Amino acid sequence: MVLPMRPAMLLLSFLPSLILPCLAQNCLSDTFSNNRLYTRCSSLGRLNATLYWTYHPSNGTADIAYRAQQESSGFVAWAINPSSSGMIGANALLAFHDSAGTVTAITYLFSNFTPSVRDSNLTFRVYSREAEYSNGKYTIYSTVALPGNRTTLNTVWQAGQVSGGVPVSHALSGDNIRSMASTNFLSGVLE
Repeated sequence: MVLPMRPAMLLLSFLPSLILPCLAQNCLSDTFSNNRLYTRCSSLGRLNATLYWTYHPSNGTADIAYRAQQESSGFVAWAINPSSSGMIGANALLAFHDSAGTVTAITYLFSNFTPSVRDSNLTFRVYSREAEYSNGKYTIYSTVALPGNRTTLNTVWQAGQVSGGVPVSHALSGDNIRSMASTNFLSGVLE
């Protein structure tokens, strides 16, 4: 025998589906150059950063936009760490103004705490990358192959200074050392 559902219980069962899309719309209404669109987004809660993405399960890739507030003289970085939760092993995309004053996007694998940042290969495929600076924010655009086609990965993000057209170390306290999460590219959950 099926009991009729009371109106209050019915409303409570639909409440999460009504609230969650509304919260997500706060960042999904953001606009990007070349009319890029993303299906998920999350404010990262630290370093004034937001991550946007569209996951493609058919080939295990994700279109990424990482946007963070920063002075034009600084850099921002977003990374996937396939093997740990911190910076060592992080496969990063960095955006900054190079020595010629051009906004550039590079990739770099952090293998120690005193890096010599330069454009280098990552441990997973990066199909595209570019960066822009507008209204006090850097945006990094990329399409990446999620390592091992895993949908939950450790992510790290940073902000720091540039010297001689090259990113240098960031602060080792505050939000800089707490800017990491486990990101589920399928569900959109950050932990």
